[in-house]
Amino acid sequence: MYISSSSASRARFATSSLSRFSSSFSLCKTTSTSSQSCVSFVNQRHRSLSFSSSLRSLRCSASRWSHGADWRSPVSLRAQIRSAAPVLQTFERKIATMASEHAFKEILTSLPKPGGGEFGKFYSLPALNDPRIDKLPYSIKILLESAIRNCDNFLVTKDDVEKIIDWENSSPKLVEIPFKPARVLLQDFTGVPAVVDLACMRDAMRNLASDPQKINPLVPVDLVIDHSVQVDVARSENAVQLNMEHEFQRNKERFAFLKWGSSAFQNMLVVPPGSGIVHQVNLEFLGRVVFNTNGILYPDSVVGTDSHTTMIDGLGVAGWGVGGIEAEAAMLGQPMSMVLPGVVGFKLTGNLRNGVTATDLVLTVTQMLRKHGVVGKFVEFYGEGMGKLSLADRATIANMSPEYGATMGFFPVDHVTLQYLKLTGRSDETVSMVEAYLRANNMFVDYNEPQQDRAYSSYLQLDLAEVEPCISGPKRPHDRVTLKEMKADWHACLNNKVGFKGFAVPKQEQDKVAKFSFHGQPAELKHGSVVIAAITSCTNTSNPSVMLGAGLVAKKACELGLEVKPWIKTSLAPGSGVVTKYLLQSGLQKYLNQQGFHIVGYGCTTCIGNSGELDESVSNAISENDIIAAAVLSGNRNFEGRVHPLTRANYLASPPLVVAYALAGTVDIDFDKEPIGMGKDGKNVYFRDIWPSNEEIAEVVQSSVLPDMFMRTYESITKGNPMWNQLSVPTSTLYSWDPNSTYIHEPPYFKDMTLEPPGPFGVKDAYCLLNFGDSITTDHISPAGNINKDSPAARYLLERGVDRKDFNSYGSRRGNDEVMARGTFANIRLVNKLLNGEVGPKTVHIPTGEKLYVFDAAMRYKSAGYDTIVLAGAEYGSGSSRDWAAKGPKLLGVKAVIAKSFERIHRSNLVGMGIIPLCFKAGEDADTLGLTGQERYTIDLPNKVSEIRPGQDITVTTDTGKSFTCTVRFDTEVELAYFDHGGILPYVLRNLSKQ
Repeated sequence: MYISSSSASRARFATSSLSRFSSSFSLCKTTSTSSQSCVSFVNQRHRSLSFSSSLRSLRCSASRWSHGADWRSPVSLRAQIRSAAPVLQTFERKIATMASEHAFKEILTSLPKPGGGEFGKFYSLPALNDPRIDKLPYSIKILLESAIRNCDNFLVTKDDVEKIIDWENSSPKLVEIPFKPARVLLQDFTGVPAVVDLACMRDAMRNLASDPQKINPLVPVDLVIDHSVQVDVARSENAVQLNMEHEFQRNKERFAFLKWGSSAFQNMLVVPPGSGIVHQVNLEFLGRVVFNTNGILYPDSVVGTDSHTTMIDGLGVAGWGVGGIEAEAAMLGQPMSMVLPGVVGFKLTGNLRNGVTATDLVLTVTQMLRKHGVVGKFVEFYGEGMGKLSLADRATIANMSPEYGATMGFFPVDHVTLQYLKLTGRSDETVSMVEAYLRANNMFVDYNEPQQDRAYSSYLQLDLAEVEPCISGPKRPHDRVTLKEMKADWHACLNNKVGFKGFAVPKQEQDKVAKFSFHGQPAELKHGSVVIAAITSCTNTSNPSVMLGAGLVAKKACELGLEVKPWIKTSLAPGSGVVTKYLLQSGLQKYLNQQGFHIVGYGCTTCIGNSGELDESVSNAISENDIIAAAVLSGNRNFEGRVHPLTRANYLASPPLVVAYALAGTVDIDFDKEPIGMGKDGKNVYFRDIWPSNEEIAEVVQSSVLPDMFMRTYESITKGNPMWNQLSVPTSTLYSWDPNSTYIHEPPYFKDMTLEPPGPFGVKDAYCLLNFGDSITTDHISPAGNINKDSPAARYLLERGVDRKDFNSYGSRRGNDEVMARGTFANIRLVNKLLNGEVGPKTVHIPTGEKLYVFDAAMRYKSAGYDTIVLAGAEYGSGSSRDWAAKGPKLLGVKAVIAKSFERIHRSNLVGMGIIPLCFKAGEDADTLGLTGQERYTIDLPNKVSEIRPGQDITVTTDTGKSFTCTVRFDTEVELAYFDHGGILPYVLRNLSKQ
C-alpha cells in the first residue's frame, strides 16, 4: 500500500551511537592497516585534506559527518568488522565501548505519566544545571537537545554542545555545528528529482561494485503530491474532478514513478494527489511536535525541499527549507552542517483592529523583517500579543519566512498550540505527552507564569493595533502597500521606470481601453484590470478566519447584487479537504461559487504558476494592446513571470481582499472613496458594505470548524483515490529507465564516476553566459510554469512526438534533466545585461556576437571546451528552494557564479552541485568594477582542497587586464569536502560505496 497508518510506518526510529561508530569504523577498515592510525585520525578531527581516498574519507569522518551506513542493521555491521584482520579487533572493542557510553547518559530522565507508568525517557536540559540554558531562545534549545541526544564524541562532540550552550557568545563568530533533523518533507516538484537521484544512485552503487540497497532513506521521508494540479477548468461545479483527470493524464508516468519509490525505498510515505498542500498537510497531520521513538522523547524537527516548510514553525516544530540536493543527503543519513544562527526576538503586543486580517499582519511583518535584515537568522516571536494570535495566524506568519529572508520564523509551543493539536484530531494522550515533555524540558511557554528574559541577537517590536489593511506588489512580496495608498501607488508604478515598482507606461497610453468580445458579450480591459483572482497556496488556505472571511465577502456581495466579471479567471484551491468541509458547514461555499470561486483542486496552483491558460480572447486583448494586466492572489510569491506570463502586475492579498478586488475588476481603485460597483437597487456599493467584522468572522469560525472534520479528512487520505489506486507499478528495487520517456530520465551526474574524487578546480578564460542585476529569483533560473512553444524545451518535446497541448509545465518535467537543462534561464521575463535592455530567455554568444537561446549558447560553449560563469547582483537565487536552479546551470556547464549576495538555500545548492559561489566585496559589483560581461574570467583556486579556507578571498582576473577580489562562499569545511568530490551526492556515494 502506498501509505500506511501502521505503527511501523508512523514510528520514527532513532539511530544509535553504536551504528554511527560502526559505519565510521567500516570506513577506517577499508583505508587503514592499523587501528592506531584510525584512532589517530578520529581523535585529531583535523581539517587538512589529502588526495588519497583514505585520508579524504577519514577527514570527512573527523568532521562529524555520517557516511550513510545502513543503520537499521548494526549487528550486520559488527559482523563485518569482526571479519576484518585481527589487528582491527582492539579498535572495534574501543568503538563498542565508546558507543555504549553516551556522553550525556547521566541526564537521561524518565517522564512519568499522570496515571502511572512513563511516556518514555528524555535528555533533560534542566539537569545540566547551566544558567546559560535558561536564557537561550526556544529555537536554539531545539538545536541543543539534538546535539545532546546525538552526542557520541565523534560525529557530534561535547565541544559542539558547548558551542550551542554558549550561543550568546558563539553565534556572532559564525561557528559551525551539526544538526540532525527528525524527518524530511518533500513535495512532488522537488520530490520527483530527489527520487530520480536516489534511483540513479542505486545504479551508480551497482556500477561501483557495491550494494545498491545502501541507497535508502535513513530518516523518515514524507512526500505530498500537491504541485501538479493546474487550473485548466475554473468557474465550474465539476472543476475538481476535471482538473484531477487532466492532472493524472499529464502526470501518470510521474505519479507511477513516485508510487514505485514509495515501495522501493524504505521509510518513505507518499500522500497521493488531491489530498492538499504539503505544508497544510504537514501542519494538520504529519507534524508530531514531539517524537516518541523506541521510548526516547525528543522535539520534532524537519527540513523540506520547499521554501515554505517554515509554515510548521507556527506549530512549534523547527523546520525550514533546504535544497533538494541537501535534503537527499539528509535522507541518506548525513547530519546537516549549519552555521549557528543569530536569533531576532520579535515582540508582539496588543490586538489586531477590526477589519484587519492575518494576511495584513504577515505582510507588515515581512516588510519589517526584510528591512531589518534577517537572512540566515532565526526569528522567534514572543510577547503578550502571542495569546491573541490563533495557531493558523502564526502559521501564516511562519509560512512567509522565505519572503522576509529568515531561515525560520518560530513560535514556541504554548496553550494555543495544544488547543490546535486537539482541534486537528491528535489524541488526548499525544497532547498530554507533548505538554509533559516540553514542560519538563523547559521548552513550553506558559503565559500565565512569569516569563524568563531571553537573550536575542537583536530585537523588534510590533503593536498589533498598528497593522493596517494592505497588499504587496506588483512584483515582490515585501513591497507592501496599504489599501488607502494603493491607487496612488499604482499610478506611480505606471509612471516609474521599469523595475520592481515600475512599468514605464507613457502618459498618453495610461488611460487606454482594450475592447473585445468575451463569448459574445462586450468586455474591456485597462491597465490594472484584474484577469486572475485566486484564493490559493498554503499561506492563507490553512487559516479559517481568512477563508471564511472570503466567504462572508462573497455572501454580502451576492446579497447586494454584485457580480465578478465573467472574463476574470477566479479560482479557489484549498490547502486540504478540511477547508471544503467548513466552507460547506458554514453555508458560504455557495456564495463563493456564485462569484466564480469554485473549488478547482487541492494543491499549489496559481502561486506556483499553475494558473492555467486565460481565455483566448482575454490573452489576445492583453497582448495586442500591451495591457499591464493584474493578478490578485492569496499566495506568498508574486515575482514577475511566475503567476502567469501575461500578468505583469501581481499582488498578494488576503482571501477576502482577493474577492473584493475581483468584484472591483481592477487594482486601480481607492476602496475608501470609490464604489466597487452598483448594487441591484441601483445604488453604489462600497468596500465597507461587503467587509465583515472580526466578530462576524469569529462567530462563523467557532460554529463551522470542528475536530471531526480533520479526523475524517485524514482518514480518507490513507485510502487514496481511484485514479491513484489504479496505478500499476513494478516491484523491483532498481528502476527500469525508459530512454523514450520525456518525464523520467536517468541524469548524467554519476556517469563515469570513479572512487577517486576529482579534487577542486579553478576556472580559466571562462566566458560570461549571463550578466544579471539584483533579485534574480529561482523562477528566473528554473521556471516552473508553462513551456513556451518556441523554446528549446518545446523543440526537444516536439522532436519526441509530444503535442503542444501535452507539454505540461517545466516543474512537472523536472524528472527529466534534458528538459530542465533546456528550461534553465528560460523565463520570458529574464533581464540579461548582455542583451542591452531586451527582455527574454536569450543571451549573446560572445565569440560570434550571435543572439541565442541560453541553452543553445551554453551548448556551443560546452562543445568548444569553454568554461562559463554567471555575473549577478544582490539576492541571487531568492524565491523557491529549487534544486534545479543549481542542477540546471551545472548541466549547462556553468562553473562559477559571482554575485553581490546569495539567497541562503540557493548558495547551498550551488555548492552541492560543485559550482563555485563567489561574492563581490562590499560596495562592489560588476557595474562599479566596469565589467561588461564581454570579458573572459580566470578564477585561480588552489588545486589542493587543504589549501582552501571557508570564506577566503581570491583574485579574479580578466583578459582585459582588470582584476578584482572576491570572497569564496564555501562557508564550512564540509562544503569544501563536497567541492573536492564534485558535489554532495558524489561525496555521499563514494563514502557509502566503501561501507
